[in-house]
This record gives sequence, structure tokens and C-alpha cells, in this order.
Amino acid sequence: MASNRIGRINEEIQRELSELLRELKDPRVHKTMLSITRVETTPDLRWAKVYVSVFDKECTKEALAGLKSSSGYLRRALGSALQLRYTPELQWQADDSITYGARILDILSKLDIPEDDDEAADTE
Repeated sequence: MASNRIGRINEEIQRELSELLRELKDPRVHKTMLSITRVETTPDLRWAKVYVSVFDKECTKEALAGLKSSSGYLRRALGSALQLRYTPELQWQADDSITYGARILDILSKLDIPEDDDEAADTE
């Protein structure tokens, strides 16, 4: 039961932070395209790991630094948007799962797999 609640809270935090990032005025965050891939909150709601995927890999450290410096503002705005007893402290993590998935898809598309003769005979 509690894990279902934590899952809903994670989704709400992700949705609210995505909205708040559009309003953020830090140029380190705005000069690159980024998206929040997932949020993991501790059961006591004290900490939340926010996984961020950055489109331009050269700007990842700079974008994370901008997000880290804006954590206080984002936490305060998140606290006013969500009705929770505690507003979690935000920890920012780089997430390369989108890049990894695109690389695997590229590798799979380059594979030259011949058709089996059994499958060709079945279609006749």
C-alpha cells in the first residue's frame, strides 16, 4: 500500500518539477534541452533523487550545477504545489538511459539477420 503512495508521489513530483523547470531563469538550465526521466523518493519523504536526461552531453555538468543551485527555489515551489507533510530535499542525477536506448536501437537496426527457410516455406 505504501509503495503505491510513493509511486503516486514520485509521479506528482516529476510532473510539478517539469512545469517548474519551464519557469526557471537559470541560463545553465535553459541553454540545453533536458527532461526528467524519473523520480525516486525515500519512504519517509525526506529525499528525492531526480534523474535528468540532457540532450547535449557536453552541457550535462553545467545543467546539473544550475539545477543544484536552484534546488532551494524548486523545493519551495514544490512544497506549495504539493500538499505533503515534508517536502523532499532534491538530489539531481544525470541519466543516460535515453542515449543508451538509442544506441542499442541503432545497433539492432544495423544487424543483418537472414530470414529462415522454414519461415519462408510456411508463408507459401
